[in-house]
Amino acid sequence: MYLFLLILLLLAGCSKPYEFTENKEVTIYRDQWGVPHIHGLTDEDVAYGLAWVSCEDDFITIQEQLLAVKGNLGQVKGRDGALADFAIQFMGIRDYARRNMHTLSDATQKLIRGYVNGANAYILAHPESVLSSTIYPIEDYDLVTGYLMGMVEISGASSDLRKLADGSIVKELHTGLEKGSNAIAISARITDERETFLAVNSHQPMEGWYSWYEAHLVSDEGMNILGGTFPGGATIFHGVNEYLGWAQTVNHADFSDIYKLVMHPEKKFYYEMDGDYFPLKRKVIRAWVKLWGPIQIPITRNIYESKFGITFRIGEDFYAWRYQAREAVKSIEQWYAMNRARNFDEFKAALNINGIACTNIVYADAADNIYYISNGIQPKRSPEYNWQSVLPGNTRKTLWTDEYWPVDSLPQVLNPSSGYVFNTNNTPFSSSADDENPVYEERFGPMGYKHPCEENNRSLRLQELLDGNSHLSYREFLNIKFDQTYPISLRADPYDEETLLQLDPLTHDSIRTAIDILASWDRNTNKENRGAALFLLARERLRLSYIRNGQVEDQDYAGAISKAGQELLAKFGRMDVPLGEIQRHRRADVDLPLGGGSDVLAAIYCREDDDGRYRAFSGESYIMMARFGENELPVLETINAYGARNLSDNPHYTDQMQLFVNQQLKSMTLDMDVVKAAAVEQYHPLMVLQ
Repeated sequence: MYLFLLILLLLAGCSKPYEFTENKEVTIYRDQWGVPHIHGLTDEDVAYGLAWVSCEDDFITIQEQLLAVKGNLGQVKGRDGALADFAIQFMGIRDYARRNMHTLSDATQKLIRGYVNGANAYILAHPESVLSSTIYPIEDYDLVTGYLMGMVEISGASSDLRKLADGSIVKELHTGLEKGSNAIAISARITDERETFLAVNSHQPMEGWYSWYEAHLVSDEGMNILGGTFPGGATIFHGVNEYLGWAQTVNHADFSDIYKLVMHPEKKFYYEMDGDYFPLKRKVIRAWVKLWGPIQIPITRNIYESKFGITFRIGEDFYAWRYQAREAVKSIEQWYAMNRARNFDEFKAALNINGIACTNIVYADAADNIYYISNGIQPKRSPEYNWQSVLPGNTRKTLWTDEYWPVDSLPQVLNPSSGYVFNTNNTPFSSSADDENPVYEERFGPMGYKHPCEENNRSLRLQELLDGNSHLSYREFLNIKFDQTYPISLRADPYDEETLLQLDPLTHDSIRTAIDILASWDRNTNKENRGAALFLLARERLRLSYIRNGQVEDQDYAGAISKAGQELLAKFGRMDVPLGEIQRHRRADVDLPLGGGSDVLAAIYCREDDDGRYRAFSGESYIMMARFGENELPVLETINAYGARNLSDNPHYTDQMQLFVNQQLKSMTLDMDVVKAAAVEQYHPLMVLQ
């Protein structure tokens, strides 16, 4: 630690220990919204520029991710950071990334090298902002480890890791709170404008490691794509290029397995497999935890390794964990190929890399192809076992290896005659009109895909709006994307939400006023609505009852409504409060009323703030609407929840918030001549002189 302080003093005390010059092969253009449009001679140059602007706009988040990847976040964030450090070491993904870098294509390795060089240059040029000297140098495999870490989180494998780490090995209850995304593609055959429409509508946290960052990447090698990436991403994760675009949503197949080992009755730390016994390999992992100032202490943990994977001791039992996200080293290569694809065949070839561990993909292009796939790395598992429960860890029959289902074997639909495909994190077997959906087959069982009947309120509402719609204008498409109304009949799984709206006031006289408000509510959650706040609070109370008890009793419905009504009366003196008075979009000194609710199409998820109101933290975040038609380039509109730059003293910290709450979009373009003519800033990033 004292060496770190000495390094910081040296960096701060000298004018700069390195000499820098402009990297004139990369030019950054900032538009009126602060969004970076990055032009480079090569894709590698563009990646350099993307790293630079990402650090300019959110250096703290970038550093936190990289420190976690390196196992050093505890030095900055204390015990909470150490948990992330332990997780990275538990999973072994950094070593796995390092060992498998050679499997990536030369072009992908050049892209990674460009990003790493850009991030390292920024760190050396801004020593005063460095959180820990251990961040430097960033290695190529650190970037790939970051992609693997994201795959673990998005695939849901992190949930199994938490259960193993804290000993709660019993399968977690389904909470009923669907956080996810929407994606919709509409064929030109059913649009009034004869254009192909695409809605990119992810529901992610508005801040933090997995919040969206908008960027435009252009190279003289043919890349030209606008869309969203996460801090630390070297590619666009979903967006639109000159020819095509795609959106991704979280799917809920089985991407992680837990095994209970059978231990030798006498020989300690030996486990059985098909009658033979093998020793567990013991591993000690360590994280450094910041206490205060320069004081740090080491914390160590023992874990084990078996043929099934990482193994944990819980009481007297041993459990192993195996997950597909570890196999996603080529996720960065696949996204890079998707960024560069020029038609459906090239996009499908990118999918066949099979590097992205999970996520649904909804696609549209200028040739009027629309496509849906529930994508993922799916091992060929034995149908003898229930893969969604704890598995027997004493047989090779449950030990899947590297034999995976090809992409064409996954649920998908191409160019249905209905003219639309969609996903809202619902079952993949409801992705178009009823007679054109993927058919559920026996092989999908071990993959853990949602059953055909598993819908959410967003999918039910979207089907109400799309089914039988023979023609659709772009304005109508926007209205569907921004829809804030619950379906005619609310979802019944895992409990019947519709009951909240149908209680008999005669048998619940004490909450008669609240029941009357809900009975007359129009199911809309716009910010002026006077019934939505009561419903959303009651729905949340019902969800908490389910989490606590594993079921919902008849009295829980009335109890949820009663508690919601009491909260509104205590805070506002009435129960029919306009939603925007209690639900707010807040950052810095901006405080705006906000519509939307949990599991409506324009989804918003909130946490109670210090003043008793509710602040949005997740849901609608980065939105992109694209139209492919007669124009040479697609017509694009986007919005982000806050702004383009996560700098509290920058005007672009909050400048999109008013548009966001008004459900308005800003015009964007892939035309670099237009970008250059309208640019507010133009500059080159720095590079270290060799």
